[in-house]
Amino acid sequence: MKIAVLGAGAIGAYVGAALHRAGVEVHLIARGAHLAAMREHGVRVLSPRGDFTARPHATSDPAEVGEVDYVFLGLKAYSYASSGDLLAPLMGQGTAVIAAQNGIPWWYFHGMTGHPLEGQRIEAVDPGGSVTAVLPMERAIGCVVYCSTEIEAPGVIRHLEGTRFSIGEPDRSISPRCVALSEAMIAGGLKCPVEKDVREDIWIKLMGNVAFNPLSALTRATMVEICDHSDSRDLVAQMMAETLTVARAAGCDPQISIDKRIDGARRVGHHKTSMLQDLEAGKRLEIDAIIAAVVEIAELTRVPAPTLRHVYAAIDLLSRTSLVS
Repeated sequence: MKIAVLGAGAIGAYVGAALHRAGVEVHLIARGAHLAAMREHGVRVLSPRGDFTARPHATSDPAEVGEVDYVFLGLKAYSYASSGDLLAPLMGQGTAVIAAQNGIPWWYFHGMTGHPLEGQRIEAVDPGGSVTAVLPMERAIGCVVYCSTEIEAPGVIRHLEGTRFSIGEPDRSISPRCVALSEAMIAGGLKCPVEKDVREDIWIKLMGNVAFNPLSALTRATMVEICDHSDSRDLVAQMMAETLTVARAAGCDPQISIDKRIDGARRVGHHKTSMLQDLEAGKRLEIDAIIAAVVEIAELTRVPAPTLRHVYAAIDLLSRTSLVS
């Protein structure tokens, strides 16, 4: 098995290090000081499960890597459409792409045989078909990340919690390529269940992202602060309820309690969401996959989602008026 990690940041480098420890041929594609450190010292993982160092090949040039069996995408979803030049050297006839992204993926309605929206393109995450042109639907393996990591220093990954990476085919099959990837991830010390319908995991995680990410950016509040403020907690609950209604209209029925989901988020404590961190760093906000796509699916399924629409309007305006890099 040969795997390239395109965008070997905090999550990507952690996964690559784990797979390399399992004996997989891994190539990390990154840039800057982080790349230089990984080349010189390898990837140093600091984890409550045990520290370790792995030394996979690291480069900034995918042409050095060539065709692989899998590409693990560690890029933000909004970067997919512009990643064609980086992806092209890695793509063989059977190369699969694991899209470890937050929110709704570009392939969401692909493979949903019998659903009225089967094959429907979601403009928010595949504008003009630009992502599909780079990442054809048949290459996609869905992936939902239940893992928290951060780059503590160049080449040093702090693993905070979680090791689960749920994967699955858009067409709900249990494919040999998913089973093989799962076995490799497990051999590296990670949890990697192959789900018959990974969309349920997508919506369960998205329930938190769709509410806490934009609200934290708009208010500069941490997870626990949002949960402990009664009115903002009610707002989160309303956004989650609308999201569940949209999910069911889109053909998925996540089985989770809203109160349980909020309480789980509260236990994270004084954590800044990735969207708030991006705002403070002057980076582009990842709103397309996290909330814009949900609002678009609400429109496609004729589901009223007034709270989601109002919060989306506010965070979209913020993203347009904030400095981005």
